[in-house]
Amino acid sequence: MDSARIDALEVQLGKLARVLSGEPRVTVSIGAGGPRVEHERFVLPSRALETTRETESIEVAEAEEALLTGYLDLLAARWRYSAQLKLDTAQAGVTGRIAQIVEDRRVLTRLAAQFPGARRYMARWRAQLANDAARRWQTLAWPERLVWAIERTLWDEPPDVSERDVGSLAAALRVLDDAKGPLAQARESASTASSVRAAQAIVAGVRSLASGGANNMMQTAHRGEELDEEELDEETLARELDDFGAHDDRDFALTLDGEAARQAAREPDAQTLEAAQAQADAASGATLSDADSAAPRAPRPVTASAKPERSIPLTTAFDIVTDLTGSGDATAWRKLRTLARAETGALKTHLERVLKADELTHWKREQERGEIDRTALARLAVSRGYRTPFRVSTHASGRDAAVSVLLDLSGSMAGRKIELARLCAAALADALMQLDFEVEVLGYSSVESPPMREHYERERAAGTDLRGYNRFVERLDLRVFKRFDARDPSGLAAIECGHENPDGEALAWAAGRLAARKARRRLLFVLSDGSPSTSDGDAAILRTDLRARVAEIGAQGIELVGIGIQDDSVEAFYPHAVVVRKLHELPAVAFATLSQMLARRH
Repeated sequence: MDSARIDALEVQLGKLARVLSGEPRVTVSIGAGGPRVEHERFVLPSRALETTRETESIEVAEAEEALLTGYLDLLAARWRYSAQLKLDTAQAGVTGRIAQIVEDRRVLTRLAAQFPGARRYMARWRAQLANDAARRWQTLAWPERLVWAIERTLWDEPPDVSERDVGSLAAALRVLDDAKGPLAQARESASTASSVRAAQAIVAGVRSLASGGANNMMQTAHRGEELDEEELDEETLARELDDFGAHDDRDFALTLDGEAARQAAREPDAQTLEAAQAQADAASGATLSDADSAAPRAPRPVTASAKPERSIPLTTAFDIVTDLTGSGDATAWRKLRTLARAETGALKTHLERVLKADELTHWKREQERGEIDRTALARLAVSRGYRTPFRVSTHASGRDAAVSVLLDLSGSMAGRKIELARLCAAALADALMQLDFEVEVLGYSSVESPPMREHYERERAAGTDLRGYNRFVERLDLRVFKRFDARDPSGLAAIECGHENPDGEALAWAAGRLAARKARRRLLFVLSDGSPSTSDGDAAILRTDLRARVAEIGAQGIELVGIGIQDDSVEAFYPHAVVVRKLHELPAVAFATLSQMLARRH
């Protein structure tokens, strides 16, 4: 997709956005990480223009534009009719995701009533979501499959074949989709606050199945429905049900308007939980025999299903750290350095002037030797015993700092992103070395390791309790492109992409190296284009782990900065975050951020 067509689409869709939203200041941009609303800008996902196609055709172009319009309708509906533009935050968990689903259905229904033509584009957007879910289905955890099944049911869409085959999902939906059940409440939502309450009722209904309905669900599923090979056993299913939404932040809706919204953010009351439990018992009780009904159930320990908040690897024996310092191609490094200096040469000169001025303004006065302090001359003339008319420069500048740059090398960084990340790292490292700062450049990713998978299979076969871990078959691939003590930065020319990005563990590794340096200030810059992700870990745990590690590192006195590359996920994790929308601006934005921090007194 050429930039000229993207610019034309942004102008065209911007006009439509202003009509749909009723806000004349709204603009549209196409970038990674959407759809989302940023102040008065609608960001549409660039992946809508990256569909697989062998040849350019009018049909393909029209399909792409229809999909982008569908995403635009979604954002316009949120802007126009929702009290909060985004409910689905990392802290809100599945409750927030379901609340966003309920709210999106409500506001899009209102938009389509006013603009009937939007239905066509909504259908295109829904079809794209279905294709994405079908492609990722085998990698989705059971809670994510349930959320998707709930979404399709709310939209009155036919279940996928895979959903029909999974009996536990169908059984859970039967419990929720009663005439007076939480899904019926969700369909009748008339405000953002009621969408939040409906989502909490749905989560409460699912969790209520853990204590009284898991076994019954399994029995119900066997009635004419075969469980597929990935179906959960009864104990695992009960644990998943009990964990569903258990760690969500219940205060995520407090920023909504009015008392109704504040009420919506509270825990479901006893009546809600009682009703959900009664509903679950009624829906699943028909499958119980008299003996089953009379038999008492042993309560499960609370800690058995507790989801860990930290991402702990099963083993670190297979992790590797590769030191590429000084081992890059010298010619490639010189070319990279030339490009980097062209990008940030003026910024480096400005920073040098700022640091020099800062040095020269720091003086210790009332000294017995040094240079004459002109402000003390009058006192020297009138006071006979005055002996301290001198001043000396302290030179306590901001250069007593160690800077570490950590690069996300995940597969999503491939292409133009990794090229500019490499250029950005080269610009920062080259300028800091010229200004006599200590600097280190690191990178991280993870990849599946056959030996680690064998280790995992052995542990599982031995009956090891693996519930406390969140990395099982992927090893960390950590890379050092330039060490603090090295003067040869040619290793930066070897920066390239890997696979996944377990941010929390990599951040702790980089911070440990930085903390070992003796410096008055320690700055750690993280360049990333999304939330932490691995193929074998729980995404929610990866997010809580990253937040916990960021807090710990900040408490050590390390100044953390997250630089989001066409994605605002960094804002949810780092106290100081900058988001770069246009890729070509990445080196300049990163350098400007570094300049501001170094010039600021700590």
